[in-house]
Parts: sequence; structure tokens; C-alpha cells
Amino acid sequence: MTIKLYNAKILNRDFSVTENGTVLVKDGIIQKVCDHVCKNNCSELLNQSQGQGFPVTSEGSEGRSAFKEIDCKGGLLMPSFKNAHTHSAMTFLRSRADDLPLHEWLHKQVFPQEGKLTPDDVYWFTKLAVLEYLSGGTTAAFDMYMAPESVANAAVDTGFRFTLCGSVMDFDGDDGVARMCDCYERFNKFNPLVAYNLGFHAEYTNKIENLRELAEVVAKYESPIFCHMSETKSEHEGCIERHGKSPARLFEEIGMWEHGGGAFHAVHVDDDDMDIMAKRGIYAISNPGSNLKLASGIAPLMKMAEKGIKIALGTDGAASNNALSMFREMYFACTLQKHLMNDAAACSAYDALRWAMANSAESFGLKDADCIEVGKKADMVLIDLDLPSMRPHNNIVKNIVYSGDTSVVRMTMVNGEVRYKDGEFFLANGEDASAVIEKCEKLMARFA
Repeated sequence: MTIKLYNAKILNRDFSVTENGTVLVKDGIIQKVCDHVCKNNCSELLNQSQGQGFPVTSEGSEGRSAFKEIDCKGGLLMPSFKNAHTHSAMTFLRSRADDLPLHEWLHKQVFPQEGKLTPDDVYWFTKLAVLEYLSGGTTAAFDMYMAPESVANAAVDTGFRFTLCGSVMDFDGDDGVARMCDCYERFNKFNPLVAYNLGFHAEYTNKIENLRELAEVVAKYESPIFCHMSETKSEHEGCIERHGKSPARLFEEIGMWEHGGGAFHAVHVDDDDMDIMAKRGIYAISNPGSNLKLASGIAPLMKMAEKGIKIALGTDGAASNNALSMFREMYFACTLQKHLMNDAAACSAYDALRWAMANSAESFGLKDADCIEVGKKADMVLIDLDLPSMRPHNNIVKNIVYSGDTSVVRMTMVNGEVRYKDGEFFLANGEDASAVIEKCEKLMARFA
């Protein structure tokens, strides 16, 4: 399938905007990016597609076609958002576990309710999250949750990208690390839409023996590793009480960060922690909405960035956010940093958009889906620039970050396939979105 998207503004890597642009996509890969009217009319690719014997169809046409044209109608074609930390199936706890501090939230609501989940539940509630991701311009999620096969199957059936993250903790028993290794080897061969990264839940949910074993696995696979870290002050101080050092220092000394990785939240980190993260190439994967709602604090993102730490953004799960909107995370990231620094110039809209798109993609291994350039994966979003919240066009990037929300997303493309457009979903298995929602509502009866 070759798709021509034309009459578009195109957001470039440097945040400049190409007017009247055209993008050609074939088999999920961007083949050509042209300004104005594409001088040669992309004739070579057009001839290749038409030569296969299928008719050229315009947007909205039915039937089989090797070539499709989509009129972007002056909208902004931009790289999609990548959600760098989430627990997708926790949609089942949306608005169920609110207004509680983190420890009570986890032990009185989340863990007891999660004990009732089946793999089938995880599959369906993950698909519910995918609908929300797609309608908000997100095409990939770095997902840490139970029943990884259910999440992987949901990815294939919806046509959405998932990178799964290990979540080793003491609750897993003595074989938790071994099962993570099995997942690493299995799911990195599962499907092009699915990948797997090493990970564990957190320092405070793992014995030191587990952590040392995880460091050995990192050395074996020469792979980055990810975890929740220093999300709350009590968690950070508890690690110091247990081990005489912060989580970052502990991970550094046992050799866990030899090949990089990422720290989810990283709210309560000191200068020494940040120096270690910068040295080891550890991403600070921030979840400002969740941290704000759980009163966990504000991560010092600008100070981290000044030290050379790369920042990425995620929503966390719907149990603690409660939305899965990267628009909200960008806005919170910007405004909270301005508050923290007591400086209205701190953290620009450009910073936040870069964190939500390119940096987030890179953080969990999607460097080939970070921008709109030839050879990159066709994971793109079309923004409706004619909506009142997007007018006037004094600065399109600032409009997106400061006044945008999910309502401005007109189309979401994953791997060269349109999965959401103008309120309709086009899941890979042909399933209707209403059927997903209805199934999840029926499943909720067990959790009432």
C-alpha cells in the first residue's frame, strides 16, 4: 500500500513548518517528503503502485487499492506522541482509586483489585486504552503490566505499537527474573509492532538479591533496564535507610546501569543522582500529571536537562492520572517547571513537544519513528488547525502545547495505516470500537 498525504503543513525535526507539503508512505515507511506540490508528482512511486493493477482511490473511497490519497486540508502533519511510561490495562481502575496518597492507593486499592484480573481482562482493558491513545495522537506506549502476552495480542489486534517493560518484584516469587528473561527473548521476536525491554517495578518492591540478579541479566544481554525510581520522598528516603544510599547510587554500584535505561518519575533526586544518570545515559521519564494528582512532587526536569539528562514523558496509568493524554502531560511539564523554577521562561513549548515525541520514542527504542523524514516509520498525526483553540497561527507549536487537547487530533497513523480518523477507529482486526467498550463494561461487573 502506498499512501500520498498532500495539502499538509509538515512539522520538521527543527520545529520549522513546511507549507503545502506532501508525504509519500509505502509499506509503513516514509518514502518521500516534498514541499509545495512535489515537483515530479512522485511519479516513480505512483507508477509502481498503479502498475500493480489496482485503482488509485481518494480519501473515503471503498475497495481494494494499492494507492490512496489523503487530503490533509491544510492541517499539520507531525510525528505522533509516544507514551514513555504507562500501565495501559489500569483503565479498569479509572476514577476508582482517587484522592489517596501513593502507599494507601497501592495497597488498599490497586493491588487488591489487580488480584482479580485475568489475562483476558488485561487484553480487553488494554484495547480500551488503545482507543484513547489513538484518539489522542499516540501511536506507541511503553507498557509495564502483568500478562504481557495479553498486551502483545492487543497490540497486534489493534495495530498499535507496544514496547513491553519487565516488572519484576518480590510478589513474582523466586523465578521472576527468569520469567522476565523468557519474555525478553520471546516478545522481541513476536511481531514488528511489539518489543520488550528489561525492567523491574522498583527498589522498594525487590530484595537486594533480585536487584543483583537483574544486574547480571543486564550484563548478559547488554541491554538497558527501566524501573520506577524516587517517585516519592518516602520511597527515596526508605532506600537510604535500607541500603545507606539512594536508589540511583545503589543501581550504579551494583552495575545495573552499565547499558543505560530509564527511571520512571525520578521526582526526588539529588545532584549526585543526576550526575550518575547523566553519566550512564539514563532517561528521566516524567509523569507530571500522575505525580501532581498523587502529591508525589515535581521532578526537577530543567535541572536534569542542564546536566545532560534526556527527558521523556508518559501518562502513567489511568488509575492515577486519570487521562491518557500526552497533551496534558506536555502542558503540566511546562507549567510545573515554570512554577518550580519561579521563572516563566523555564521549559518552553518546544522542550515539552520534543520530550513527548522524539525523546519519548528514543527512550524505549523507537529511534526510527521519531520524526517525519525519509526512511522513518510512518507513525504520524494530523492536527486540525482550523479549530478555535488552534487559531490564530501566531505559533503552531505553542498552540499545540498550551491550548491543544485531544480534540484537535483529526487522524492518527501507525506504521503507515490509518487507525483513527475524524472520530472513527480502524483497528487491525476490523473490530468496532463500541464492541471493545461494551465488553469492558461487562467485565467491570466483577470489580464493582
